[in-house]
Amino acid sequence: MSAFLGIGLGPIQTGIFLSGAARRGFNRVVIAEVDATLVKAVRDAGGRIGINIATGDGVRAETFEGVEVYNPTVPEDLETLKAVAAEATELSTALPSVNFFKHVAPWLREGFARAPELRRFVYTAENNNHAAELLQAAVGQEFPGTFYLNTVVGKMSKVFVAGDSGAEGLATLTPGFPKGHLVESFNRILISSCPGIEGREVDGLVVKKDLFPFEEAKLYGHNAIHFLVGTLAMERGMTYMSEARGSDEIMAFARAAFIEECGRSLCRKWSGVDPLFTPEGFSAYVEDLLVRMTNPFLNDAVDRICRDPDRKMGWDDRVVGTMRLVLGQGGRPARIATIAKKTAAKIWGVDEAKIRSGCAALWPQPWGTEHEAVLSMILAG
Repeated sequence: MSAFLGIGLGPIQTGIFLSGAARRGFNRVVIAEVDATLVKAVRDAGGRIGINIATGDGVRAETFEGVEVYNPTVPEDLETLKAVAAEATELSTALPSVNFFKHVAPWLREGFARAPELRRFVYTAENNNHAAELLQAAVGQEFPGTFYLNTVVGKMSKVFVAGDSGAEGLATLTPGFPKGHLVESFNRILISSCPGIEGREVDGLVVKKDLFPFEEAKLYGHNAIHFLVGTLAMERGMTYMSEARGSDEIMAFARAAFIEECGRSLCRKWSGVDPLFTPEGFSAYVEDLLVRMTNPFLNDAVDRICRDPDRKMGWDDRVVGTMRLVLGQGGRPARIATIAKKTAAKIWGVDEAKIRSGCAALWPQPWGTEHEAVLSMILAG
């Protein structure tokens, strides 16, 4: 078996791809990471990395041995990474954004060119529906055996700092390093399809011929309701998402919004695509996620879920985008609109003219009938 190469050493990388590669026994497991302090810490630990996995009844540790970590900003390390890129049969990018592809693509291109016919799968996990296409475009040169794959990552995770509230008893990435990763045990990561994908080795990856319906289910279902629960929890002065589990009011409101607004519209739009998009399938999805979102062992802060409210009010994002989906499928997103009104008030206050102006600055122009319909529902709440 050949090498696995991960780019970026955040919790998505460790909790999904590094974990999935380690379980399959690649000859080499290599990570590219620009944080010099973290690179040194892993090397000082002899290539040993540990993460924390939140289950339904506790937290367990998982440890990976013999991980090689190299810093692409160091010339000697960069040469090693190019050589690994040439031999790696599976790679994953888990970077803060697709904007970082411009830094990665040049050395990947050089590495791939050393073995241009090798079959390799490149998984992109930047929370962008077109990350694979963007990375392929950034690499530029065509390699016949190289396939760039999108992902839908429904796994919740976070970085914590030792000593923070909620981090008691959790292990950091390596002894003495100040940060650690906490990820949930859910491990069903969806990836797009390509020729030969059945030969992949990284564990926990599920192939779907068309990822787009599942991307919408995550953004306009999972993410929308996660934010909804967080908003209601914050309004009630709660600190952690797990506290919302004890509120019958919050959970009933979330369940109704998830099933009657998000779910009904997604099932109507994507009927026949997959068992998920049936009343039974989506109901099971809802119940599973409501439990996972409020897992007390994730120590998920309400502030984290509710951050960047203006981004979440974007035209295609989890609040307004979900409203548009529901309206487009003939439904009425009353509960989502309530959350939209609360979010708008948080950003712009209660003055309707300021809310209109704020939305106009966020949403694409020209202003049309759909814009007016969505805004009217937000103002009405």
